[in-house]
Order: sequence, then structure tokens, then C-alpha cells
Amino acid sequence: MHLFYTPDLSGINYTLDETESKHCTRVLRLTNHDIIHLIDGKGGFFKAQIIDPNPKRCVVEIIELKKEFGKRNHYLHIAIAPTKNMDRFEWFVEKATEIGIDEITPLLCEHSERKVVKIDRLEKIAVAAMKQSLKAYKPIINELTEIKDLLKQNFNGMKFIAHCEDNQKNLLKTVYVKGKNTLILIGPEGDFSSEEIKIALNNQFTEISLGESRLRTETAGIVACHTINLINE
Repeated sequence: MHLFYTPDLSGINYTLDETESKHCTRVLRLTNHDIIHLIDGKGGFFKAQIIDPNPKRCVVEIIELKKEFGKRNHYLHIAIAPTKNMDRFEWFVEKATEIGIDEITPLLCEHSERKVVKIDRLEKIAVAAMKQSLKAYKPIINELTEIKDLLKQNFNGMKFIAHCEDNQKNLLKTVYVKGKNTLILIGPEGDFSSEEIKIALNNQFTEISLGESRLRTETAGIVACHTINLINE
């Protein structure tokens, strides 16, 4: 299946941008009447037919539309501190998108080692992962946000904070309720500070464990993402 990302799609005919047009006609060698599929990142999954295989402005005609394609019964938002090694954080964005996630917020914490994030690059990684996994929804990727500001935001759903402090915590899989919207906080390599955990608990977050192993930040994010998706299957 040849899949193209078309976030501004509207109407019956659509012109691919120059990069996608070249990929379609010269790399894939598609031509008149060949079938491709389009996704808009908002749940629209389109079947289209090429009507003008121009390598600079390939025009396609929409012949079938599926709305809310692959829509999940829950909303998952993971706010996670970017890793010092950016490749690892980009890996998280890629894999979380493939598994299924609605929103990602890079989180700036007291112990954060990385304080600059290139959102444009993360967007490209999410788009590629969305296409790879045949998803029609692109996760929202927010700008780097200080944890104190995120904790002030309203969220209609269950709120969890995963941390490594030695105290009795329930596993995420035992406290999450199937079908509920969820916000999960994952800290930096140095973990959340005691004050950050305290403030989160005061803002109705529930502390959780992701298992007995001490996980890297990006691994913890994937475990949380996969747990929620597995419960909701």
C-alpha cells in the first residue's frame, strides 16, 4: 500500500507537494489510474487515483473516504522529559506513534539534562511512523513545557506519575480503568525531584510503578504507552 500524508486535503482532487510527487512518480513509478492512499492525520483515510502523474505536482482524485479510521476508545497523553541523547527520545516518539498515542509533551523538570527540543524534527518522525504503522491519526506534539505549567492544566481523565522513589506504588496495569482518558508523567534520567512528585500528588496525580526493573526514560514511556494500549485492545 502506497501511503501519503496530506494534512490540508479538501475536495475531490488533491495535488501532492513536490517531494511527494517526485516520490510517487519517479521513485515508486506510479502513473495514470494507479491507486494510492492518503491520510490527513485527523482520522481521514482516503483511497485515491492518480489523474496527472506530474513529478512536480502530481494530481489525484479521491474515490473513497473512511472517517475516524482506527479511532481508539481512549485518549493517551504522555508528558515525558527528553533524554540527553536525543536519538533515544526520537525513538520514543517513533515507537509510541506506531503503538498508538494521541499527545506527547516534552517535559522540562528540575533534573532535566536536555532543555532544547526541535519540534519540527519530532513532527517528521511522527508522520513517518504514522505512515509506517498505517494510522490515520497523528499525535499532537507540544513544545517543551515546564512541569509546573503542565500540572496547572486541566485534564479530563486519569492522571498518573511514574517515579523511582522507594515507596509502595501500584502497577499502572492494576489502577488504570479501560476506556478512560489518561495523562502519564515520565521523568528525566535523574527522575522527578521529591518536590515535583509532591506537587503532582497535590494536583490529583496518582503515583504508579511500571515494574520492578529500573527503566530508562524512553523505555518507561514505551512501557506506559504499550500498557494502556494493551488494556484497551
